[in-house]
Amino acid sequence: MRFVTLEGVDVAQGEVGELWVRGPNVMLGYYRNPEQTRATVTEDGWLKTGDLARQDADGALHIVGRSKELIIRSGFNVYPAEVEHVLNAHPDVVQSAVIGRAVEGNEEVIAFVELRAGAKVTQAELIAWCGERLAPYKRPAEVRPLAALPAASTGKILKHRLRDLV
Repeated sequence: MRFVTLEGVDVAQGEVGELWVRGPNVMLGYYRNPEQTRATVTEDGWLKTGDLARQDADGALHIVGRSKELIIRSGFNVYPAEVEHVLNAHPDVVQSAVIGRAVEGNEEVIAFVELRAGAKVTQAELIAWCGERLAPYKRPAEVRPLAALPAASTGKILKHRLRDLV
């Protein structure tokens, strides 16, 4: 295993990076698709998983998100899962999903929330909730309540459908 920056440089122990793996059990490439293989497997056989992860000193592995979902706000990395964890801890929130929205030379954090029946919490209150628990660059610029978050039959939230809303 390796943990690397988006440019492929190894990160320090305990830092978050994209998880790369290599070994006899790892695929060699995509069948009849050399372009996809080049994009996913390095020349020396490392598979770029797309997972953002870190490893503790004791060897424990923590997946913190997906590289395609990473939001870069003012040069800082924002992991949607971290913001979602804070929003999901609010007593009026059933579940949430966080995506990035491109703005001139930057990205904003946009959150979608599914609220409990009868909840009266406002967008401003949810942003303030996040403000007490997250660094300023991680706070959502906008929180949009939805009756239900779009999900696949497995329950996985379909973030590409949310991107269509921003």
